Amino acid sequence: MKKILSVICGLAVATSLFAAKAKAPVTINLWAFTDEIPGMVEKWNANHPEVKINTTIVATTNGEYQPALNTALMNGEVDIYAAEAAFILKYAKGDMSDYAASYKDLGIKIDKAIKDADIASYTVDIGKNPKGQVVGLGYQATGGCFIYRRSIAKKVFGSDDPKTVQAAIGGGSQSWTKFWQAAQKLADNGVAIVSGDGDIWHAYENSSDKGWIVDDKLYIDPKREAFLDASKQLTDKGWSNGTQDWTEAWYADMQGKGPKPVFGFFGPAWLINYVMAGNSGGSKVGEGTYGDWAVCNSPIGFFWGGTWVLASKNAAKDKNKKAIVKEIIEWITLDTSNDGLLYKWANGTLNGEGGTKDTVSSGVVMKKSNGTLDFLGGQNMFDYFVPAGAYANGKNLTQYDEEINQIWRDQVRAYANGQKSKADAIKDFKQTVADKVGVDL
Repeated sequence: MKKILSVICGLAVATSLFAAKAKAPVTINLWAFTDEIPGMVEKWNANHPEVKINTTIVATTNGEYQPALNTALMNGEVDIYAAEAAFILKYAKGDMSDYAASYKDLGIKIDKAIKDADIASYTVDIGKNPKGQVVGLGYQATGGCFIYRRSIAKKVFGSDDPKTVQAAIGGGSQSWTKFWQAAQKLADNGVAIVSGDGDIWHAYENSSDKGWIVDDKLYIDPKREAFLDASKQLTDKGWSNGTQDWTEAWYADMQGKGPKPVFGFFGPAWLINYVMAGNSGGSKVGEGTYGDWAVCNSPIGFFWGGTWVLASKNAAKDKNKKAIVKEIIEWITLDTSNDGLLYKWANGTLNGEGGTKDTVSSGVVMKKSNGTLDFLGGQNMFDYFVPAGAYANGKNLTQYDEEINQIWRDQVRAYANGQKSKADAIKDFKQTVADKVGVDL
């Protein structure tokens, strides 16, 4: 009898251990370069305790993220990963694209989902692999507008109404003609139309018909080459303060502390929320330039930045992980419900009331959201940022853009400052790209 009881107890213990093992949480390996996406997944995970999220964050500082991510992908240690605009092409279409699973392979009815959520086409184009399959989507919309000072608009153009300013600068015209006319009118009133050439660069970059590499050779699109003269006239005619973006002088112009008052900046909503607001010299209307801003359409459609979410092929093939990865990615990029991440992100309620509002990937969500900001004098920024994404272009990018853009802008700056001729700037650009990037001329 004791032996029988012993066997029964042994079987019970074994069964219990098996059950415990069977109920062990599935581990999803998440890789990112900031804590933004991990923070989102943490919110999702709060309602899914059966899933364990193993997060790895490696900053892009000194180029550390990509090599680490590449090794992890090759070792099969990644399920979900993030790639920003500067290097998304490498993971969606370029050297590392073979590791990305298509959203369709995850079980997402992607074409219908994109249509139903009204996702801006430029973000979809960027996230497609060489076969035309969507392997990545973003959660932000980064279409750009012109962000201008209300007080200066009233003084120079007679009104701070967005429609008046838009007409003055040629907003939505796909031409720079009126913008340069406005630059001269502002200069006559002692005002710089922009802080530096970096403020117009992304509009020139994104309006090009072709990217830097065509048929495996370096190509300078005429619209990007025109940036040389645009930069130089900003300098020669005193239409800017000659700053370089992401420097203290650039931030000072946001507060109105530069050599000349600056009328505006080109950028997406994140530039307002995460850069301009913090450098305005205040935190409420009447302090510094806080509340003295508004947005209207840019003369040229463009986007700037963004982060795409991808899944590895290993995750798509793993029967224990596939459904989980699908749900996480859908929640981050495609859920248009009022309880979804995108709605909460757009309305600033992801972490409770009073958070930062942002433009999101879904036009459906933004159209039903409240984008009013005190920083913009009570304007609903979504009125302009929603259509801004519709005329941005995502088909002229390459996986080498981050490095080539830096080389190009260095040479343009040297020409604009009179340090070399246009011909020499172009010649030096080509040679530097050949030497550093290894692209044929």
